[in-house]
Amino acid sequence: MHGILKMKSYSFAALLFLFWVFLSGHLTPLLLGFGVASVALAVFLSKRMNVIDHESYPLHLSSQLPAFFLYIFKEIIKANIDVVKRILQWQGSTISPQLLDIPVQQASDLGRVIYANAITLTPGTVSIELSQDTITIHALTEEAAQELATGSMAREVSNRVLVE
Repeated sequence: MHGILKMKSYSFAALLFLFWVFLSGHLTPLLLGFGVASVALAVFLSKRMNVIDHESYPLHLSSQLPAFFLYIFKEIIKANIDVVKRILQWQGSTISPQLLDIPVQQASDLGRVIYANAITLTPGTVSIELSQDTITIHALTEEAAQELATGSMAREVSNRVLVE
């Protein structure tokens, strides 16, 4: 267990340093030294506070994130096209707002949050409330509500992101 925590600390430090370099954009030795020092302090404090665990830094997601990003990007594009078509057809309104509760298939808190956020990211749907076993959703159209009710996005989130 101690070895896994140590590996998470090292990968956390590496990611923080890469993020720091990306944001600063400076590669002078002095600024790189400041970056190393600030990352070392952040990792030290995180370890002292015992906040590096499987949910605060989900190492198991790292390798699967690109596939999830491609999936969610495709869903965002499809939903955008649908919403734009409905806006352009302003005569004969095709919008029928819906509130529904859908079951949550994810067992972990992290899985439920990722699923709720994926729903909110797609235009035309918003996660309103998240509980242990359901998510209350507002959908712009009946079709969007029916698609969420089928559970296809929940299965994709479970299959592409979570290793539980």
